[in-house]
Amino acid sequence: MGSSLAITNRSLHDQVVSKVRDLIIEGTLEPGSRIDEARLIDELGVSRTPFREALRTLAAEGLVIVRPSKGSIVRKLTPDDVFSMLEVLGNLEKLAGELACERASDPEISALIELHNRMMECYRTGERLPYYKLNQEFHARLAELSKNETLVEMQANIQARLKRIRYIGNQKPDSWSGAVADHEDMVRALKDRDGPRLGESMASHLKKTWDRVKDSI
Repeated sequence: MGSSLAITNRSLHDQVVSKVRDLIIEGTLEPGSRIDEARLIDELGVSRTPFREALRTLAAEGLVIVRPSKGSIVRKLTPDDVFSMLEVLGNLEKLAGELACERASDPEISALIELHNRMMECYRTGERLPYYKLNQEFHARLAELSKNETLVEMQANIQARLKRIRYIGNQKPDSWSGAVADHEDMVRALKDRDGPRLGESMASHLKKTWDRVKDSI
């Protein structure tokens, strides 16, 4: 069994989901490719049942297509898919930014700024996957600070399906530095509780994300 992927402790289901999701995000499992169940089951050191349950979870997230008797494949998004999702996500996060500045408590805002600072440390040390995961958490938690459950649910649904796309948006050094600059703008607006400015910054960030990823889809 491959030691680098071996599963330990945490909920078996959650760990298998997390490992396979990371392989998709990083492109080890390429969009449109068939998932080699036997090989991954061996490398992860798990049995077939938890592995297939993990695939069903990833299918619900929109990352995998489970095809009965034909094997599962990694979902491949078209440029139109990605553009339309980013368009909606940009407007959701614009609203989230506006509402968060009105509704979040001071400790909630402080916690989000602390998360941002941890992201910046990962950027400084060049750790792309940890940065990416904190970045995903930042956007999810900002949505939660809107205190609007419908918005949170919709944001999470679209963000889940765009995981690989958002990751490749930071592949080029200038793209990554541009995304970091966007986040610095967001945090300045958040500190000032300037909802309109934070909202515009969120929307602009998602528009720039399309520019960063469109040639890689």
